[in-house]
Amino acid sequence: MSMDTESLEQVLRSQPVWRGRRSQGKSWPVIATGFAELDALLPGGGWPLGSVMEIGLPCWGAGELRLLLPAMAALAQAGRWIAWVAPPYQPYAPGLIQAGIDLAYFLAVEAREGDIPWSLEKILRSGRCGMALAWPERLADHQARRLQLAAEEGGALAVLFPLQTGGARHAALRLALRPAGEGLRVEILKCRGSLHRASLLLNPEGSFGRPSRPLAGRKEDPLLAKEGWRVAPGWSNGVDGCSGVRK
Repeated sequence: MSMDTESLEQVLRSQPVWRGRRSQGKSWPVIATGFAELDALLPGGGWPLGSVMEIGLPCWGAGELRLLLPAMAALAQAGRWIAWVAPPYQPYAPGLIQAGIDLAYFLAVEAREGDIPWSLEKILRSGRCGMALAWPERLADHQARRLQLAAEEGGALAVLFPLQTGGARHAALRLALRPAGEGLRVEILKCRGSLHRASLLLNPEGSFGRPSRPLAGRKEDPLLAKEGWRVAPGWSNGVDGCSGVRK
């Protein structure tokens, strides 16, 4: 072994360097995303359970829930809890029911910015949670590492939507998401077990159907209502449903 090779091996052993290669015979438990074309691009064929996933957004409410609703519904139907920690909008129960989520297994947690990592870690370690979503403004590397360990222990998927992306280097999967017409543009930036990067356009409408009638007759942004958000009166929401503040 050459001196350069020895030095490289020492760095790889001593530093938390992500090596994006296909795993040698390794597999991880997954939950199908609900989109066959996306499953085909992900190792194992779905969202990785026991892991942290980071989704970069142009702003909160840009379509993140439409991407995750099919998997959330499947986990809830299997008796696993779905938790939203510090959501930026008030969850809208009729929209969640329309998407097939059993509200008996749905938990919304109010938390201040500084309490989000602690709350999320406790939920992930419980062993009863299937997927926990959180909207922190930022996340330190050591916090992301603790969340990864908690997700592994509880066999759950932690999904982070930080406003400042790229901090969760321990994330098994990192995506970028943005609205594109009636669909969603999904970019796979990093994926555990694969070097493959990809971009695809999804039409989430087809996964759970349009509401057959206006949800409770409220004058709300239709995108947010379809995703499961309830917009408080007086909030100003852009045509893409992005603007707003925490409730």
